[in-house]
Amino acid sequence: MAQRYVRIQNQEGQIYYGLLQLSLNVQVLDAPPWLHGQPTDLTLTPENYQILAPCAPSKIVAVGKNYADHAAEMGTSVPSEPLIFFKPPTSIIPSESQIKYPPQSQRVDYEGELALVIGDYAFECTPEVAQTKIWGYTIANDVTARDLQKRDAQWTRAKGFDTFCPLGPWIVRELNPGARLQTFLNDDVNPVQSACIDQMVFSPDVLVSYISQVMTLLPGDLVLTGTPQGVNPLHPGDRVRVEIEGIGRLENTVAFR
Repeated sequence: MAQRYVRIQNQEGQIYYGLLQLSLNVQVLDAPPWLHGQPTDLTLTPENYQILAPCAPSKIVAVGKNYADHAAEMGTSVPSEPLIFFKPPTSIIPSESQIKYPPQSQRVDYEGELALVIGDYAFECTPEVAQTKIWGYTIANDVTARDLQKRDAQWTRAKGFDTFCPLGPWIVRELNPGARLQTFLNDDVNPVQSACIDQMVFSPDVLVSYISQVMTLLPGDLVLTGTPQGVNPLHPGDRVRVEIEGIGRLENTVAFR
């Protein structure tokens, strides 16, 4: 099993990065792992910590319509270059937390995605260099108020509500390019989304390179790489689970705000 890097909070409220062991103990690091954090002598047992979202980025840069089938189901063509937008860091919640359905919206959709964790400053990178700036991989759900997205001239409100970026549960360093992403609702054994990540129109290295021509990506920043076909509404009381082979599962429930 790949090493799983987590971000946790102990019972006293202190936040640490660490390595999750098979026993579910966490060996604490002295700094974020992408900043060369090293193992310490402190180990926390499962009853003494809570798993948080695995990073605390300065920004979340997300990509729209990066799977051709999803662009088609949205009634649009694939963009000729990556379509990027922001989600605020305040939208992040960890696995097992609640997505809060805002009263402003009548339709809130799930969007299961692969998320890239940036490990080093990235500015005006070629795709080859950009690949070296990707420190690891985790799972995201780019929750979207679809009716507001269609109503507004831009996507900030639709994508930016608190709790609209479930993230986690941990980060892995390596990922098979053909890993399958699947999204499940409630107890249905059939996925509502299922695609291999190599079906992206623009690959992770191209995305990071493109974004780095616009803005500097900082260590710990996130890039959400787009969602495949199959997006549909969530409702209060639902449970949504996003799985990516080689990473794990991100699971959240939905409740009224």
